[in-house]
Amino acid sequence: MNRVQREAAVRQLMERPSPQVPADLYGEAVRRGSRMLRRRLAARRIMWLLLFAASVAFVVWALTVQPWVEPPSTTTPPMTGW
Repeated sequence: MNRVQREAAVRQLMERPSPQVPADLYGEAVRRGSRMLRRRLAARRIMWLLLFAASVAFVVWALTVQPWVEPPSTTTPPMTGW
């Protein structure tokens, strides 16, 4: 395309009427957006709940098993009666 043809194409595009937006587009966008926000909020709450439940389960497990305590040695019997 040479310069004259490009200018003619641009003029033709600019002389067209602007595209019409559907009347229900705003309502549909608001409905979808609010639904998306509700889903994100629900997902965020579920993730926090799962994190809290996992931390409580870990604390209960740690308090019952006590993994920081060294287990008693079972390789040699205790020496009694000397």
